Amino acid sequence: MTSYDAIIKEVKKGNIQPVYFLHGEEPYYMDELISFFEQNILTEEEKAFNASMLYGKDIDYKYIVDEARQYPLMASRRLVIVKEAQDLKTFNELQAYLEKPNPSTVLVLCYKHKKLDKRLKISKVLEAQSVIFESKKIYDNQAAGWIKSFIVNKGYKISEIAAETLAAYIGPDLSRLSNEIDKILINQDRTKEIQVDDIKEQVGISKDFDVFELQKALGERNFGKANLILRYFMQNPNANPSVLVLSSLYSYFNKVFIVQCHSTLNDQDLAKLTGVSPFFLKEYRMAARKYSRYALHNLFDILKQADQSSKGIGARNVSDASIYKDILIGCMYEKPSVTQ
Repeated sequence: MTSYDAIIKEVKKGNIQPVYFLHGEEPYYMDELISFFEQNILTEEEKAFNASMLYGKDIDYKYIVDEARQYPLMASRRLVIVKEAQDLKTFNELQAYLEKPNPSTVLVLCYKHKKLDKRLKISKVLEAQSVIFESKKIYDNQAAGWIKSFIVNKGYKISEIAAETLAAYIGPDLSRLSNEIDKILINQDRTKEIQVDDIKEQVGISKDFDVFELQKALGERNFGKANLILRYFMQNPNANPSVLVLSSLYSYFNKVFIVQCHSTLNDQDLAKLTGVSPFFLKEYRMAARKYSRYALHNLFDILKQADQSSKGIGARNVSDASIYKDILIGCMYEKPSVTQ
């Protein structure tokens, strides 16, 4: 197993291997490596006759082998990139080529959204004959750290709260995060630290009605304000897609639940456990006091059902209005005290 940085470092040094196998659940780093290979393996002049971009769903293994077996024309090597290799029905038939790859061809297999089954024989061949990179998804509580590192590497600075805000709004989707960060940096002064207002303005988060204000309102059990925000979401569905809202609410109340279960921990330890910045822990502690354990379990069931409904699972034509109404009622509901 090789790291992203190691692959880039070795290729830049000229240590280029005949086969690279990229797989895993996080597409961002695979896309970045594909772009890197395109830009660094061949010169612009060499690409015309020596570069092939293939798609697994459109071809079979024979086409890939034919491309890979060809010798370069007026260049030292060829570059064959296979995107969507997970859709190649005859993927296992590549084993014979992989056992003895053409040394003058760089074959890049991009196997997205899942890992290759290690029990397959071809997996053992890939381990022996290729450079393997596994692109792993990051967790919610790692997103803010990733944002800070990404921005610092580009020569900018961001406050901890701003990084937490962007992470909470976008989630751990690295492709979306990188795109939003690039937008933010276009007009950003390198000498100034990126603040929460910069995030809200550039990403398009309403300062009065956004998912963070909704979380805060529900955490405070301020259902009047929560209802106003949800009505705003229904009127602006493109800016506030229900899938994103539901994901954010689930993440928020899951952290509230953790805080409730570990309320005796100090802020430093609780921050490590939840992935919540100490700046926001006061809000989570307050919400943990306002919701009973029963109410949170009930709310998780409602959010799960709402997520399925928003994706058309188990129900037809379920509107955002109906979904949000169920969530609001779920937050308001408490099991009668006599049975708690």
